[in-house]
Amino acid sequence: MNRRVGCLTVLVLLVAMPAWAYDGIVEKKTFAMPAYATVGGTTIKGVRVGYETYGTLNAARDNVILVAHFYSGNSHAAGKYAASDPAPGYWDAIIGSGKPVDTDRFFVVSSDTLVNLNVKDPKTITTGPASINSDTGRPYGMSFPIVTIRDFVNVQKALLDSLGIKKLHAVMGASMGALQSFEWAAAYPDMVERIVPVIGAAELNAFGIGWLGVWAAPIMLDPRWNKGDYYGQEEPVEGLALALKIVTLHARHYGWASGAFGRKWAAAERDPSKSWDNKFAIEDTLDKIALARARASDANSFLYLAKANQLFVTGGKGSLEEGLRDVKARVLLVPAKSDLLLFPDYSRQAMEILKRHGNRVQYFEIEGEGGHLDGVLSVAKAGEAIRKFLNE
Repeated sequence: MNRRVGCLTVLVLLVAMPAWAYDGIVEKKTFAMPAYATVGGTTIKGVRVGYETYGTLNAARDNVILVAHFYSGNSHAAGKYAASDPAPGYWDAIIGSGKPVDTDRFFVVSSDTLVNLNVKDPKTITTGPASINSDTGRPYGMSFPIVTIRDFVNVQKALLDSLGIKKLHAVMGASMGALQSFEWAAAYPDMVERIVPVIGAAELNAFGIGWLGVWAAPIMLDPRWNKGDYYGQEEPVEGLALALKIVTLHARHYGWASGAFGRKWAAAERDPSKSWDNKFAIEDTLDKIALARARASDANSFLYLAKANQLFVTGGKGSLEEGLRDVKARVLLVPAKSDLLLFPDYSRQAMEILKRHGNRVQYFEIEGEGGHLDGVLSVAKAGEAIRKFLNE
């Protein structure tokens, strides 16, 4: 069972990565803004997001690659905060000296988003529904403004402005990070030279919107959610755990599930046909890992992330065709063949539209049965395609 628990831990992206890591200890830093005006027109006071960097910024400040993180992640894309850390950041396989995203050449910036799920992690710095509203002295809860992928991008833009960075060699990211890559290219086309959307889509279509609603539903059905007013009380851990269980399985593939678990029971002496309390191994492991992750996460932040993803279409335009027309950057699309969340068809759709608009587009598909998470756990398979693209 311990092997299975370790395997599922990476599913919720407390990722077990190789022992080697980006060379050098990583420092988590904080970017602060006195106020930020959202796309929806609401001002948020005292915005803070965390970020970290790898490599050295050149004199021209034009060797910058921005890495945007996935739904349940944070800015820890590579390296370790201390030599004793059990694992490096989630994309350490491709970020570092001599690696595809070569920190001997590039200055890599990775930042936490607004409404980050991991607010209880001291290494995650974010402003969202769990933050204190300075006007009331209480957590915002569901009074926090609805924010969008464009809002995530705009805060990142302000961070880069504070560092004196006016040109991006590339923007890249996995899953929700891929959405941010597309949005960067549409929002700031003269600033972004390349994008690498990994396991992504250029919009959330009706199927994706529906699934995000399924993800969110268990939280809102938990009586402890109390319409988002639960801070300082019992939190809706059971609802959030069920939401994370759904996400975890959705991010995988049936081939992976069969290989990792098959039809094994959670305990050899506990036949599932004999009692409702007896579970299959995959059920038991998903339950345990999701519950552990739920206790370390914030339910309202999960809902805000779901809403931001539901609202996404590149450029915030009326149609995907119109939104992608603003993109000038070169594009390398990296879907995963077995992805059952953001299907490779979505990347192919974006490729067809971009090519019609005259963009230079490349496509590399990650092979495997890991599902959506192949874009994180198996990203090294795309390493040489990424290296070549960044060096063109």
